[in-house]
Amino acid sequence: MMKSSAITNEVLTKALNYDSYTKLIGDLFSENRTTNDDNSESQLNYTKLNIQRASRWEKRAKLNDDLKEVVNKINNDQIWLVITEGWCGDAAQILPFINKISELNEKIELKLILRDQHPEVMDEFLTDGSRSIPKVVVLNKETLDVLGSWGPRPKAVHDDYVQKRRDADYDNKKAAEELHLWYARDKGKTTQVEFKEFLETLN
Repeated sequence: MMKSSAITNEVLTKALNYDSYTKLIGDLFSENRTTNDDNSESQLNYTKLNIQRASRWEKRAKLNDDLKEVVNKINNDQIWLVITEGWCGDAAQILPFINKISELNEKIELKLILRDQHPEVMDEFLTDGSRSIPKVVVLNKETLDVLGSWGPRPKAVHDDYVQKRRDADYDNKKAAEELHLWYARDKGKTTQVEFKEFLETLN
């Protein structure tokens, strides 16, 4: 257990709930903007795809019973702080599930912050030295102690994706396409299994 120096009450007060986060992405996109200052055509295209991906999972995502059982047993007040961005493909594939999971138990409060607006928070939760997102940071609501963190994607696909990105002979666009094809086929099943295992380590 650790105490974050960057996650303060001020950060949490300004954080968004899931509906506000979704609305922000949509509102910005309608103005040809993204959730950071990079409003390039490619980032806007990613954002458009992600709005579609997230909307699909918000409608179709189904949670498994084993995960529900673990979440329902949480008996201490927690904040699940998500570090994310609207242009992030992994976030669009994962956060609709995290939101539905958080809604299972009134002891859990889901809050979201934008990575590039909070680099000091992001830098406490790096993945192999990189600012990979989304990251879910579980906090004790009363003390703000960090109970653990999870992300940026299921380990079952993470290692393979990172290796492909490091391979100079492997096309990055192809690696991303294969990643999102995996998400589409998996339907959130692996995310739920791994997130359940993560939650179990917190007890």
